[in-house]
Amino acid sequence: MPDDPWQPPRILLAVDLVILTLRDARLHVLLVERGIDPFLGALALPGGFLHDEHEDLEAAARRELLEEAGLSDVHLEPLAVYGEPGRDPRGRVVSVAYLAIAPRLPEPVAGTDAADASWTPVDDALAPGAKLAFDHRRIVIDGVERARVKLEHTALATAFCAESFTISELQQVYEAVWGVRLDPRNFYRKVQGARGFIVADGPMRKTPNGRPARLFRAGPVHVLNPPMTRP
Repeated sequence: MPDDPWQPPRILLAVDLVILTLRDARLHVLLVERGIDPFLGALALPGGFLHDEHEDLEAAARRELLEEAGLSDVHLEPLAVYGEPGRDPRGRVVSVAYLAIAPRLPEPVAGTDAADASWTPVDDALAPGAKLAFDHRRIVIDGVERARVKLEHTALATAFCAESFTISELQQVYEAVWGVRLDPRNFYRKVQGARGFIVADGPMRKTPNGRPARLFRAGPVHVLNPPMTRP
């Protein structure tokens, strides 16, 4: 019987990272300027190919994040796998994307094949005229949506506030991530209805308009019940 002539296709495996944070009350994504072809000079997510068949996927993601942006000690979670034909002009590339959304992340420092690295407002990165390399626009959209869902179902938003915060300050976090304006009364009612989400903390604080505002701190729960559903 003749040997089977079929040969498996050559597939390259890569990782991409969607790193989100809040700066100046706006949601930002970490982007790098590509210093090599393809897409030389274009903005892209940090990422790259695995070193070899022995490198762990998350280890590769952490290595690329450190090499291209100088960031470490960031909690990563799997986002999705992207493998459509034609997504990379270098060949058939399958990319495993990771997501992180964390407060108070430092300024990135570009390295290896990244000519620059910076925090870019998500609204600017996804604006109609903006162009990202490869299919990174789609990956950013998916990462932002995952972050928005996390704020609906978990107490993550409190991590972006100070130890003591007002309801208005917590609302600003939701507005920045969700990209919508929220009615203060409806938001207050939803927050108070999510059992264990926040708890009262200390004396009242004067707001910029001179009115006193009650202070809160993060409560004991991590999963919100009921969730903070978007408008």
